[in-house]
Amino acid sequence: MAKLLDETAAGVFTIAATPFLPDGSLDLISIDRMVDFYEEKGATGLTILGIMGEAGKLSAEESTIVIDRVTTRATVPVVVGVSAPGLAAIKAMSDSAMVRGAAGVMVAPPGHLRSDDQITSYFQMVADVLGPTPWVVQDFPLVTGVQMTPKVIRTIFDTCPTAVMLKHEDWPGLDKITTLRAQEASGARRISILCGNGGQFLLEEVLRGADGAMTGFAYPEMMADVVRLVKAGDEARARDIFDAYLPLIRYESQPGLGLSIRKHVLARRGAIAHPTVRRPGPALSAATIAEIETLMTRQAARLAGLG
Repeated sequence: MAKLLDETAAGVFTIAATPFLPDGSLDLISIDRMVDFYEEKGATGLTILGIMGEAGKLSAEESTIVIDRVTTRATVPVVVGVSAPGLAAIKAMSDSAMVRGAAGVMVAPPGHLRSDDQITSYFQMVADVLGPTPWVVQDFPLVTGVQMTPKVIRTIFDTCPTAVMLKHEDWPGLDKITTLRAQEASGARRISILCGNGGQFLLEEVLRGADGAMTGFAYPEMMADVVRLVKAGDEARARDIFDAYLPLIRYESQPGLGLSIRKHVLARRGAIAHPTVRRPGPALSAATIAEIETLMTRQAARLAGLG
C-alpha cells in the first residue's frame, strides 16, 4: 500500500499532463513514459487530474483508467485532483483513487464561495465526507475566484486534521507563506506547503518557507535542484539555475496557451509521444513553435555555461 500523504511532504510533486494520441484518445504508453520521466528528473510525488491534466475533458471511465495506470507505474506518492461541484462526486472520486493506491486527494473550493464562514464551512464538510483520507487544500484564486486569507486557511487546518497540505497558488502570495509559517512558530500545527504558478516564484517561495513545488513546468529537474539547493543553504547556485530557466517559465505561463506549450516541450523531451491537447484546446502556430525552440536552445546554452 502506498504511503499516505502527510505534513512532511516536500520536494517536487509534479502536476502531470494527461497524454493523448493525435486522435484525442488516451495514450496509455505515454502515461508510463511520462511517469518514468518525471521520477528520473527528480519528482518526489505526482499530482494527476488537475487543471493541467485536462480532468474536465475526461469521462469518469477515463479518469479511472488514468488513476490506475499512474498509481501502478509510480514509485512516488500520487495525489489525485477530485474537485467537483458536489460532495457526493468528490467522495466517489476520492474513494476510487484511494482504493487504487493514491496517497491523497486535492480539493479546490467552488467559485460561489464568498465569505470566510462559507469557505471554512465548505472545507469542513469536505473533511467530513472524505473521512480518514488525507487531502490537499488548493488555493488558486486566479482560477477559482475564491480568496482565502491566512486566517481562513489556518482555521481550515486547525479544524480539519486530515488536511495536511496547502497547494499555494495565490499571486501575489509570498507574504501569505510568511504569515502561515509565523502562525506555526506561534504554536499552530505545521502543514506542508507546495507552490504552483508554473514555478514563476519558486525560489522566493522556498526562501519564505515553502516545502517545494506542485506545478507542471516541463523541467522538473530545475524545480528539484532549486528546492534542494535552497534547503542546503546554497542560495547563489539556486538563483543561477532558476535564472537560466526564467525565459521559458515566462513563456509557458501564457494564459490559455500554457498547456499547449508545456505539452510541446514534454514531447520534445521524450516524456510523451504527442503534444496533443484534447479539444477544445488551442494549437500552436509555426511562429510560436519556433519561439519555443529558440528558448529551449538558449536555455541549454545557459545551463552549459553554468558548468
